[in-house]
Amino acid sequence: MQHEPGARHRLHTRRSVLQRGAVVAGLVGAAALTGTVAVVLPTSARRADRAEAERMPTGALEEDGVRWVPYLAQDFDRDAAHGQLLSVYPAMAQYTGIRDTSGKGLYHPDEVVSVHDSVLDLHLRSEGGQPLVATVLPAGYRSYTHQRVSIRYRADDVPGYKFVMLLWPLSGNWDEGEIDWPEGDLGGDVRPVSAVPGSLDHSTGKMTFLPEDAPTIPGGQEDWHVATMEWTAEAVRFWWDGELVASTTGAVPSTPMRVTLQAETTVDDRRVPTDSAGHVLVDWVVAYRQAN
Repeated sequence: MQHEPGARHRLHTRRSVLQRGAVVAGLVGAAALTGTVAVVLPTSARRADRAEAERMPTGALEEDGVRWVPYLAQDFDRDAAHGQLLSVYPAMAQYTGIRDTSGKGLYHPDEVVSVHDSVLDLHLRSEGGQPLVATVLPAGYRSYTHQRVSIRYRADDVPGYKFVMLLWPLSGNWDEGEIDWPEGDLGGDVRPVSAVPGSLDHSTGKMTFLPEDAPTIPGGQEDWHVATMEWTAEAVRFWWDGELVASTTGAVPSTPMRVTLQAETTVDDRRVPTDSAGHVLVDWVVAYRQAN
């Protein structure tokens, strides 16, 4: 599971950082897996051929009687060199100058983030022995209660690094929950989880996450894939290349959240190889709010 830096140390006081390009400080611990869930495994987990042909969705859509209206449709159609992301895309935000969740990586977007060939490029590597990582907020701090978010992306096999797209509370209060999908170490499988609101154990710094036995989707992330999370008042659902892979009714947030793309070091005690380097490429990301 992935959490924002500062989830434990500044749990109730992070509203001050909610601005374009804001900085968040602190570290977090690991989360527990427990609870119940309904899981539907795909008949074909990779479906890379299908994902490769996908274009960015446009316009509103309906799913199971729910109407979704887009508030973000970003296909990265303007180039931005290193250090130019916020000048070219002023509605976005990013973290800079602080440690990532594990504490091993340093947020250094000016050296990591660029846009070229209609993709967002997160170039993960070490400089002088220091792993460099990045977090990008494609819609800035725009936040809504109940959302549907899709991303088309691929990632190199980069030992020591991971990637996750998450919905994170606008308040910064981790106890309100979080939704993580896709999430996985680079070169490994991906898995979907959602935190149970109100489950934070302050003595251990852990939350309860569902699915209890989070399904892993094999095949890695080196091919292009489309991942979609859908959050309604009743459930959180997860799709991989158009196939429903998991859902839960026991870990449903109820407060506004924002879309966050995190490319970080793995959340473990292993040293990041200094020669490990590679890219996470995001073709597009689309986010919808539920129509009233």
